[in-house]
Amino acid sequence: MNQIDWTFNRIAYTFFMAISLAVFVLVRRWQPRTRTSHPPLSLEERFALAMAAFVGGMLSAKLPFLSFDANGWFSGQAWLADGKTVTTGIAGAYATVEITKWCMGIQVKTGDSFALPLAVALAIGRLGCFFNGCCFGIPTQMPWGVNFFGDGLRHPTQLYEVGFHAFMAVVLWRMAARDALATHRLQFYLIFYCIYRFATEFLRPEPDLALGWTFYQWFSLVFGLALALQWLVSRSEAPASDSNSRT
Repeated sequence: MNQIDWTFNRIAYTFFMAISLAVFVLVRRWQPRTRTSHPPLSLEERFALAMAAFVGGMLSAKLPFLSFDANGWFSGQAWLADGKTVTTGIAGAYATVEITKWCMGIQVKTGDSFALPLAVALAIGRLGCFFNGCCFGIPTQMPWGVNFFGDGLRHPTQLYEVGFHAFMAVVLWRMAARDALATHRLQFYLIFYCIYRFATEFLRPEPDLALGWTFYQWFSLVFGLALALQWLVSRSEAPASDSNSRT
């Protein structure tokens, strides 16, 4: 593939990010209705959880870039720069929502209503990453490689991730329509994303952290195991608790 013309990259990136946010809201509203898709929360509770997800996700998405920059935590430019990652952003949003629910005493399960909208939004958002030239892969001789910077063909890992999230969106839509894996669909999706990210990290030019694995591979491993453990704990507690216990 010929080298991409980046004269419109920032506009394209902003466009796809805005579209992904709008689509997230629309899909969450119009996704198949099940007994777990729309938990009985008050307007105040829904607003609090939405803000927790937004703030936790945005701050966590910047953490890897700030942590590896000696002046990052105290530099306004570093906070406003492009650098951010979906992987830690999702984990941060998930954790802050769980903490907020615990603090507010919210015990209904809310994850299922976010799974499908998140998958669709990320599939669209990664198109913005592609046109922006970020999150690219290592050099390749494959015919679908992209010449991002004039230094040869690279794996378009952004498009690989578009395909992953689009596929998971179809799976999650069918699961929601059948109410399959009720109260665990978000965990199911995120665990598979951790597996996907761990595997495809070998195609990205990230520095090794330890044992030949990158920071994102270690983070995906820990996050995926934490999700699996939470799932197992909630299943073991299910017979002794109400079906609306906290996720």
